[in-house]
Amino acid sequence: MAGEEGASELDRDRQYCELCGKMENLLKCGRCRSSFYCSKEHQKQDWKKHKLVCREAEKAQSPSQAEPQQAAREEKEAPQPQPPKPRAESESTASHSAADTGPVNLPAEGDRMKNVITYPDGSGSIPNHKQAGEGINNNLKPNGQTKSHPQKLAMEYIVPCMNKHGICVVDNFLGEETGLCILEDVKALQQTGRFTDGQLVSQRSDSSKDIRGDKITWIEGKEPGCEKIAFLMSRMDDLVRHCNGKLDNYKINGRTKAMVACYPGKGTGYVRHVDNPNGDGRCVTCIYYLNKNWDAKEHGGLLRIFPEGKAQFADIEPKFDRLLFFWSDRRNPHEVQPAYATRYAITVWYFDADERARAKEKYLTGTGEKGVKVELNKPGDATFKDATEAEPRP
Repeated sequence: MAGEEGASELDRDRQYCELCGKMENLLKCGRCRSSFYCSKEHQKQDWKKHKLVCREAEKAQSPSQAEPQQAAREEKEAPQPQPPKPRAESESTASHSAADTGPVNLPAEGDRMKNVITYPDGSGSIPNHKQAGEGINNNLKPNGQTKSHPQKLAMEYIVPCMNKHGICVVDNFLGEETGLCILEDVKALQQTGRFTDGQLVSQRSDSSKDIRGDKITWIEGKEPGCEKIAFLMSRMDDLVRHCNGKLDNYKINGRTKAMVACYPGKGTGYVRHVDNPNGDGRCVTCIYYLNKNWDAKEHGGLLRIFPEGKAQFADIEPKFDRLLFFWSDRRNPHEVQPAYATRYAITVWYFDADERARAKEKYLTGTGEKGVKVELNKPGDATFKDATEAEPRP
């Protein structure tokens, strides 16, 4: 019996909405009984793709029941989803608290993931006092530039940390002066009215409002007034370029545009989800935070990551000038807990060449800016200048 219960918990840990990656309040496909959706609307949107595998699963279960008339009927209408087996009461509703975030049995607050994020000190040893979200402190020169060469930071810290834990934090990434200038760019963007409600991949309606509460805009880096954001993207690219070929088995050949996001406080957040649940090509999520004097106890807004197969979670505070990396796929379900102050972040997703190619062949790529591939900036493509000096590059 204990073995069956353990298997059941493991199965629930792998249940995601096939369209958006949401993990709470799921419905099971009534035909194949092996795929899940957060709503009938998302099942209908995914039916064109899902019907191909749904038929195969149904044939495997009852090969004698497949009929031509039924196949024709399937072209027109998706099966009605059915609720999966009941879960414990604490797992039955979508919530941002540690007690009821879904199918994972969460530990007490004191069991927060320890030693997930560590870094080599001067002696070459690994300190054991670091906790998730406390990443490496990138020492600064007086002008705000990092002392650590990107290659050294990538090879000695980011690569081993990501390959071991799947999560990596770098603090004081660009320095206060540069970070404040990037924040000015973001606030200026916000004042132009370019931010819109955050949407889900392949979304066709307002169904995401109960899932995510952020306002977003997409930036390529060539737009007037976004020179500092472009500089940030070039520094991200530098690090990833030095890591390329050494992060898992990925061959990174591009990235998305930058998603500039603002949670406007008032308890807004993003329920537990997976960035890339369906193999759309995104392999590494890279987030830069811009929140000065952030106090998680007062302001909330933690990014809580639930690494697959582990009972613990990692809490990442959205601190100013903090850079975060983590795997984009199902290994890292995560949520943004309710924020009670304005919370800014800039996110870029990096593509694996092979997975991206397979996604295009299978038409899995979602609509919107996440489907737009941008080549990685070459070294030196963007340099940081004052707003009065910056010239958009051709």
